[in-house]
Amino acid sequence: MSTTSTRPSLDRPAIDRATCTALDDADPLASMRDRFVLPDGVIYLDGNSLGVLPRHTAAHLQRVITEEWGTGLIRSWNDAGWFAKPRTIGDRIAPLIGADAGEVVLGDSTSASLFQAAVAAVRLRPGRRVIVAERGNFPTDLYMLEAVQELLGGGTPLERRLISDDGPTLDDVLDDHVAVVVLTQVDYRTGRMHDIAEVTRKVHAAGALVVWDLCHSVGAVPIDLNAAGADFAVGCTYKYLNGGPGSPSFIWAAARHHDTARPALTGWHGHARPFDFTVDYAPAAGIERFRVGTPQLLSVAGLEASLDIWDDVDLELLREKSLRLTELFMSLVDTRLTPRWGIEPVTPRESARRGSQVSLRHEDGYAVMQALIERGVIGDFRAPDLIRFGFTPLYTSYTDVWDAIDALEEVLHSEIWREPRFARRGTVT
Repeated sequence: MSTTSTRPSLDRPAIDRATCTALDDADPLASMRDRFVLPDGVIYLDGNSLGVLPRHTAAHLQRVITEEWGTGLIRSWNDAGWFAKPRTIGDRIAPLIGADAGEVVLGDSTSASLFQAAVAAVRLRPGRRVIVAERGNFPTDLYMLEAVQELLGGGTPLERRLISDDGPTLDDVLDDHVAVVVLTQVDYRTGRMHDIAEVTRKVHAAGALVVWDLCHSVGAVPIDLNAAGADFAVGCTYKYLNGGPGSPSFIWAAARHHDTARPALTGWHGHARPFDFTVDYAPAAGIERFRVGTPQLLSVAGLEASLDIWDDVDLELLREKSLRLTELFMSLVDTRLTPRWGIEPVTPRESARRGSQVSLRHEDGYAVMQALIERGVIGDFRAPDLIRFGFTPLYTSYTDVWDAIDALEEVLHSEIWREPRFARRGTVT
């Protein structure tokens, strides 16, 4: 973009903290940082796991609790639009993923939404008995697909073919037996990113459909599902979208599939006339047939508040800053960490193949990350040996990157991570 050339370059032979400060001063997204609650003394690089609290969310939740629930009571299903929230908030998510109004609806957990979408996709390809997925998909995707294999197998589970960067590849496994391909756009371990349009083209050429998991890309990279001709997608809202812990997932289905899609879970909120209370199920028109039951409205309210911020975000500027943050981080790893400790990013260097995170490999990565967290730099760990750093352009600064590398260098130099207390693992890593 034209704004790039006016900013300090990352290509200078020697990057220092003053360079990072200058980048922050010239950052067109810098003011967004003030719209979030960032604890003092913390550099938060885990927005790819849980986004931080938007500053106005607490007040919005309090209003929903005291006014809509406390005063409006059951009347708020109509007066405050509670019943329609899964669709109306879905329409607000739509521009972030290249969808049209009426193509997105809120779901339950991402696992449940993936199950809904995968079943609908397989049913649209009767006679085909193969599901393709990626070995590196987030495990819940693979677990849900096992259930789909059993549910739709007719006594013999559907076949599952797993692909990976090391092979077999998608080209190796696609044939006229494949019904559906289920892929995560940005790999949760490495940050490697698929080209949605190119992959979708290949899948369609084989006569199959594709379901995209957008959990690690929505709110981090521009997405255009309709331009890519994709079929179904699901995503979570508590990572880069900052909807809060437990905020609902979403389901997208291309409009061309709405009339024929048959989701797995036929709950009463997905009924054409839910308050007729009839005995037999009749699917609602359009995307609302993917609804199941009563939405968790307090979690929905947290997401609703966070989307007020996204109304003001230029996604191209967001992506530009994301790439600059990750490039800065990797360049500092190259110059300050790799020569002495041999630590290198496993995340792709090519910008078109990289999401908004950088992962480093260390055989004692868990302990290293725990020592780093104790110093106020919060990332996370993914087995067996990856430490992850997520860069959320709306609130991560360039000086955050510099200071995080300072802290990581000190942890490695001091070898404090070798202390036994850092090896004790909690439930969540």
